[in-house]
Order: sequence, then C-alpha cells, then structure tokens
Amino acid sequence: MVKMGTVWDRTAEFLSDNIAAILPIALLAFFVPASIEGNFEAATTGAGPGFKALLSALQILFALVSLWGSLAITAMALDIASERSAANIATRRFLPALAVTLVIFVGAALLVLPIPGILAFSGYDMAAIANRDPVAISSQMGWFIGLYLIALTLLLLWLAARLILATPVVIRENRILSAIGQSWSLTRGAALRIVGVILLYAIVSIVAGLAARTVFGSIFALVAGNDGEGVTLSTVMTSIVVGAVQSAFMVIPPAFTARLYLALTAQAGRHGEAAA
Repeated sequence: MVKMGTVWDRTAEFLSDNIAAILPIALLAFFVPASIEGNFEAATTGAGPGFKALLSALQILFALVSLWGSLAITAMALDIASERSAANIATRRFLPALAVTLVIFVGAALLVLPIPGILAFSGYDMAAIANRDPVAISSQMGWFIGLYLIALTLLLLWLAARLILATPVVIRENRILSAIGQSWSLTRGAALRIVGVILLYAIVSIVAGLAARTVFGSIFALVAGNDGEGVTLSTVMTSIVVGAVQSAFMVIPPAFTARLYLALTAQAGRHGEAAA
C-alpha cells in the first residue's frame, strides 16, 4: 500500500533539490498572474462592461499560463525532463492536458446544473440571482439546495481523488482522454487517503492566503493608506505578498501528483508481477 506520508516526503525532497529550476517557472506561471489578478476585484469598482470583459479574458489567459507551469513542474517531478526540456514537454502536451481539464470541468459543471434548473422550474427569478440581488427562497428549497450541495461536495472530493493523476498520465504516457480512465484505475483503493491529503492541503493553503491578506493588508493600509476605491498602493502591495504565498502553494500539487503517480504505477507493476 502506498503511504501518503512517503509521497509527501518524496515531494518535499524533489522541491528542495530542484528549487533553482522551479523558481523561474513559479515566478512566470504563478506569481506574476496571481499578483496581478489580486487587483482585479478592486479594479472592477465602477468599471464598465468592456473593461470587466477584458479582465475576464485576462483571468482565462492567466489560468492557461498557470496550467502550462503546472505541466512543466509535473514533467520535472516525473523525472523525465530537465529544466530546459520541461518547458518543451509542457508546451507539447499543453493542448491534450487542456482538453482533459476542460472535460473534467464540464463534467463537474453538469453536476451543479440541477440547482439552477430546479430554481428556474420553480419560478424563481434567475436573472436576479445571477445579479446577486436578494431573492426570497422557501425553507424547503433552501434545505434541498443545502443537502444537495453537501452531497455534491463529497462527490466532487471523491472524483477529484480518483482523477488526480490525469495530468501526470497525459505527460508520462502521452494519452489524452484515456488519461481519465487510467487515473481512475491507478487510484482504485487509495481514494479516501487522497481525499484526506486534498482536504489538508486546501485548509492549510486557504488559511495561509487569508492570513497573508488580512495581516499584510492591514499593515499596508496603515503604512500606505487606503483612501478611496479601486486599485491603490495598499492593494497592489497586498496582492504581491498574497501572490507570493499562493505561488509557494501552487508548486506543490503538480509535484505531489507526479510523485503519487510514480508510487501508484510502481505498486500496480508489483501487483501485476505477483499476479503473473
């Protein structure tokens, strides 16, 4: 049985041994987009629809850049690429990885559709809900939505654990959509342990991000001031610090999933030899 603690140790060892090679990728793919995107909410204050559409397009572009960075780190953690060739592998496997990501995203989005569908069928104003206007929802509907969201969250966590190896499979085995099935096969019997790792990572990363935003945001607001709305020196400095914290956590998932892939494929190979 693969132990998550062992995979974490191998992940930490990889990150510490390759920090010099990972740093440029993290700066380009994670830090720069995160530090810029941190000002988008403030920038939309009083902005017109055209400017908001531009910011949405930039968010999509930043997400694509971050995906490329994750692919490069994954290739390095799989021990199939050096610092230079990792970028080439990430570029070459970008479209297949994007296709797999979109399929998984669309599948997850379809699981959410029953909520707006039932609300619309029940006569609720979906335009008002989309605009975040206050809408009175009956207690029965509120209970249904709450219970459905709880069940959906648990289901999505389990699915995330079963599909967590899709990206390493795309890179290592040159698969596309069949990477989903391969990830499903490799994670059989390990889903609950992977869910525990996902929850731990999510809690720590969210708390760290909130702490950085709250603490440094308050300090910069006192030092640089935070007069008026929109982008200020305080918000820019805060977004830079929060972006640095987020970047530190964003290098962990691709490295961990790559090391987990290596561990689970090795286990599958041993089981195959024993069966033979």
